[in-house]
Amino acid sequence: MRAIPAAERRARLVVRHRLAVPAADALEVTRSLVVLHSTDAATVFLSVHARTRGLTQEDIERELYEERTLVRMLGMRRTLFVLPRELVPVVEAAATRTIAARERKRLESWIGASSISKQPAVWLRRAMTAAVHEVEARGEAFTSDLTKTVPALGKRLRVGAGKWTIDQTAGSRILPQLAMERRLVRGRPRTTWVNGQYRWVPTATWLGAEIEPMDTAQAQSELLRLWLAAFGPATETDMRWWTGWTARETRAALAAVPHAEVDLDGARGFVLADDLEATEAVEPTASLLSTLDPTTMGWKERGFYLGAYEPVLFDSNGNAGPTVWWDGRVVGGWSQRRDGEIVFRLLEDVGRDALAAIEAEAERIRAWMGEARISPNFLPPFQRELGK
Repeated sequence: MRAIPAAERRARLVVRHRLAVPAADALEVTRSLVVLHSTDAATVFLSVHARTRGLTQEDIERELYEERTLVRMLGMRRTLFVLPRELVPVVEAAATRTIAARERKRLESWIGASSISKQPAVWLRRAMTAAVHEVEARGEAFTSDLTKTVPALGKRLRVGAGKWTIDQTAGSRILPQLAMERRLVRGRPRTTWVNGQYRWVPTATWLGAEIEPMDTAQAQSELLRLWLAAFGPATETDMRWWTGWTARETRAALAAVPHAEVDLDGARGFVLADDLEATEAVEPTASLLSTLDPTTMGWKERGFYLGAYEPVLFDSNGNAGPTVWWDGRVVGGWSQRRDGEIVFRLLEDVGRDALAAIEAEAERIRAWMGEARISPNFLPPFQRELGK
């Protein structure tokens, strides 16, 4: 069994994730990473900025909302992503379809528990039909607009259980459910690129056609192949975590993809069969990656690039805050202050050249963001303290 050391894994990461050689546009960045995290709206833009040169926010918005080569949808681990348009049917079949079925059952149970209807499934079906008709009539609409004009969407829904129960409009759950079931798509945000409130648009209107259904097993093997090309070598734990699949699904998908087993510092890893050659070395580079950046969140077993810093730079739920990278390793964290200044703190001595490169990257982000201010939903105490 061939051994692939941590240094080789970091070299692959730097090259394949476009941290050393910038991409031409947002689509190229996204294809290099398979998907971009979009739980925080700003993450998409900052992930692209870190891997390109000369691209503006308007350039990224054009790809998202005019050319629509990139699409925002819920996928693996019930997480919101931005992905290449050609990957939409793959992610839908490989992950979203199963999640949608599970979430629909939960939604029906909440409708019943909230005393909205004694026939939750029937009520939900009618509410979803009314919502789609209203969106089609308007062309596009925000959730807040639809809860005012479609009575069912304005109903109050108790979500969760026990002390975790919260009160929401039914529309705040029904409209995302419609997106999971391929009937709606998230369009432009309410204001600027840092806003996470999106317009709902009929799928066929936004994409020009409905999403064609795909065989689940075929989709899962294709998604895993793409992921291994970008993130391999990796362990089964990494694959299961990133995809959100069961062990059985993961092993079936892997069996359908030509692969080789490798030794990852004593752990059993997997890589594509034709991807065993060493990566050509490149000059060390500095990167400041955003909250939930797809590289930082790419693996479950993160020691080879994160070392012992996970408790500092991740929150208690395993969500990454903004990180400072040097030569394929995480070496610190960063944040934005209210006046727009980008501040960072290193967790180790990286040397004078690295420090200068990191300072230059911090200034590049500050200038690019201009008057924009970000407030990440996931900001561990270390980075939160920096931003004060």
